[in-house]
Amino acid sequence: MVSAGDFRNGVTFEMDGNVVQIIEFQHVKPGKGAAFVRTKIRNVITGAVVEKTFSPTDKFPTAYVERKDMQYLYNDGDLYYFMDNETYENIPINASILGDNFKFVKENTDVKVLSYKGSIFGVEPPFFMELQVTQTDPGFKGNTATNTTKPATLETGAQINVPLFIEEGDMIRVDTRTGEYMERA
Repeated sequence: MVSAGDFRNGVTFEMDGNVVQIIEFQHVKPGKGAAFVRTKIRNVITGAVVEKTFSPTDKFPTAYVERKDMQYLYNDGDLYYFMDNETYENIPINASILGDNFKFVKENTDVKVLSYKGSIFGVEPPFFMELQVTQTDPGFKGNTATNTTKPATLETGAQINVPLFIEEGDMIRVDTRTGEYMERA
């Protein structure tokens, strides 16, 4: 059982016959009245997202989600193919299941495929990816103001903001959870 007071991002539980996952949560303690937990939850099967509030004492049965290591092979239109590292079976997954942070994943990268009772509902990329900058504006000498960034396109086609000293061809480390530049690789 999981209590609403113990909610964290990524926690999965069963509610009203559905399996839901916490996307965002916020513990609220108003000056007047009882505390509550404001959440944004996603139905892991249908993908529907709703906002709901809970009392911190509400309890729900935990849903056990299988996280399987697989290797991303390639994409063909809207289908992305993954290989099971144990059975070498290729599994196609629709692009709508992948999520926004998958744009940082390049081919032959190991990821975790999430499923509940055999139904795949998500893919977790590694937290950090080392990617090459394929296109960005050149930095100018003397342009050293702190916290100033410029747009850059990475080898996967994703666009992020990088510091001015980053040039085309540089390898950088990107946090896939936030989509932010971390450091040179």
